[in-house]
Amino acid sequence: MTGFRRIVTGHDANGRSVVVSDAPSTDTMGSLINFWSIDSVPAGINAPDPSIPGSPMGLEPPPAGVKFRFFQIQPDKAFEGLSREDLWEMTRQRFVEMGAEHALVDRERHPAMHKTQTVDFIILLSGEITLLLDEADVPMKPFDVVVQRGTNHAWVNTGDEVATLVAVLVGGG
Repeated sequence: MTGFRRIVTGHDANGRSVVVSDAPSTDTMGSLINFWSIDSVPAGINAPDPSIPGSPMGLEPPPAGVKFRFFQIQPDKAFEGLSREDLWEMTRQRFVEMGAEHALVDRERHPAMHKTQTVDFIILLSGEITLLLDEADVPMKPFDVVVQRGTNHAWVNTGDEVATLVAVLVGGG
């Protein structure tokens, strides 16, 4: 995932508002791009830029932290011909890369089902997605919003194009 411009503001020596960074985000991992991360709230408005190229992406923020990201989901048809076991292993590897294998608690319903200790605010920007829960399937269209509160869930792309979502993850417990 590339090409997403990130503009970061700050203050100059006189306390005037300025742009301190205007460039594509470098904190990327495949179909996931972090724009900002906060370790704890209240956030320091003059804290240094938390995006360090090569640092672990991480799925979840710290318990008192926040992550702001885009993520993309490929159409299901991109995975046609793969066995359920292959899909499970692909998903497991992705979560291992993010240090989040612990989030894969019950994948009986779908290989990508996962559960985090977060409250997530998620907006579908483009494409078609179905939110899978243990007991529900929720079709979504662009600009639908989900407040995901620590539930076991997965995202399934039912359309023909890559779906892009924005998410703000707030550490919880």
